[in-house]
Amino acid sequence: MTDKNTFDAIVIGSGMSGGWAAKEFTEKGLKTLLLERGPEVKHLRDYPTTNMMPWEFPHRNEVTQEIKDANPVISKCYAFKEDAMHFFVKDNEHPYVQEKPFDWIRGYQTGGKSLMWARQTQRWSEFDFEGPARDGFAVDWPIRYKDMAPWYSYVEKFAGISGNRDNVATLPDGEFLPALELSCVENYFSDVVKKNYADRHVIYARCAHITSPQQIHLDQGRAKCQNRTLCQRGCPFGGYFSSNSSTIPWAEKTGNLTMISNSVVHSVIYDEKAGKATGVRVIDAKTKQSTEYFAKVIFVNAAAINTNLILLNSTSSRFPNGLGNDSGVLGKYFAFHNYRARISGTYEGFMDKKTDGRSPTSAYIPRFRNVLKQETDFLRGYASGFSAGRYVDRDTNGFGEELKSNLGKKEMGLWRVGSHMMGETIPKESNFLALDTDKKDEWGMPLIKINVDYDANDDKMVKDYHEQLTEMFTKAGFQDIKTTDSHQPPGLDIHEMGGVRMGNDPKTSMLNKWNQLHACKNVFVTDGSCMTSTSTQNPSLTYMAFAARAADYAFSQLKKGEL
Repeated sequence: MTDKNTFDAIVIGSGMSGGWAAKEFTEKGLKTLLLERGPEVKHLRDYPTTNMMPWEFPHRNEVTQEIKDANPVISKCYAFKEDAMHFFVKDNEHPYVQEKPFDWIRGYQTGGKSLMWARQTQRWSEFDFEGPARDGFAVDWPIRYKDMAPWYSYVEKFAGISGNRDNVATLPDGEFLPALELSCVENYFSDVVKKNYADRHVIYARCAHITSPQQIHLDQGRAKCQNRTLCQRGCPFGGYFSSNSSTIPWAEKTGNLTMISNSVVHSVIYDEKAGKATGVRVIDAKTKQSTEYFAKVIFVNAAAINTNLILLNSTSSRFPNGLGNDSGVLGKYFAFHNYRARISGTYEGFMDKKTDGRSPTSAYIPRFRNVLKQETDFLRGYASGFSAGRYVDRDTNGFGEELKSNLGKKEMGLWRVGSHMMGETIPKESNFLALDTDKKDEWGMPLIKINVDYDANDDKMVKDYHEQLTEMFTKAGFQDIKTTDSHQPPGLDIHEMGGVRMGNDPKTSMLNKWNQLHACKNVFVTDGSCMTSTSTQNPSLTYMAFAARAADYAFSQLKKGEL
């Protein structure tokens, strides 16, 4: 059984970063086991709603009140509709302990949340990697932008990222496919901002959509994005990047991949005598039977919270408080993105245009606060999304033939503009994850306790965002400007980060510059849990780059016999 269950590498989690680790290892000839706690979702085969018309859904894609009442957390997610709710974890299926309110959005299946993500892909800049050291929070990143730049390029070329070369210091340019078009109002707002601010930019929001397929994308069996804006259903064209359409099929083609679904990883097995991890203990999600698998190198990519859970649950005489946790910081300094603030308005221009502005992406405002110097009463800054669209105004007056005639008239209404804030939160020891000592799930795993909240820095950032965007909207001549603060609990940003942070000092961090546990050299972590700070950018591209870079390093160390 040991020989049958032994591989060169084990990757836990088949989502955004786990798919990349599996691709890299199998390409390099390593027999790789990819473990996924949810069911199998095969590209093309398992997208049941992808080509359905609106009238084919029982409730026209709306979620019933009964389902909302049964799922008070997941039903808050914008993509939890009839067409995609089968890809989301239901509240009662996988409970967790909210010591403070936290909306944990999950997708347990092949590809994880890479099936339903918003596909926004921005590089970090030098300002982001040097931020903690400069501004005196968290710990210093053990890497800088120059370390990651070639790996950003590497994953961008394979994934397919559309964008423009914008020459913005806070948002480095990348390896881009042609950009999709912004709407006329989005372009107009960009021009207004350019004329009024030297340090602010409204640009095309770079996104993981194939706009002009290159040979590498055709080799993956993927095609051009059709601009359907139905991405959360799973794309039959492979027009946007997901593990299901890209990295996992690529790994399968090598013949070196073994993927086992419905595999709940209980813990990483540590050999006290060997001084390293030897494998993982897995519980079958259906039969509840336990099995052990073995490998020379292990990548833990279960998504931030579950990666923390697995490592905290991986105890031994050597590591009584969790695998690699000599520093005592495992589960601590957990962070997220602040999405509470929004602003909306209307615009009376461009009424002669016939389009509605619909697109798979939008405009994007890179961070402009506290970049070159500290200029506000809060640390760090925020980026913003910006979009402009319009709806058909329907005349519902009249009865019978008159009503029918009125409804048939298609007239576009005013342009509606809106923006949402993506604020950087400061990692703090008081924001932490821990295991519940009493409550367990149906697989015998302790429930994770989440103790995470906003602070005064976040509140000040919301206030500044409202002030600055109101000024920018006013200069653009937008009307009916309204600001809102949802005061929503953390979590709906779906950008969980930290708990297994990188750092130079083993006394204050878990991972070194190669995403390798300081205290257990053959275990690597490259999902959101590895993040030392959050910056303002959507993080998935950075996870992909970390995974590819760390896998390359792990392979080189294996060849040298160091692991």
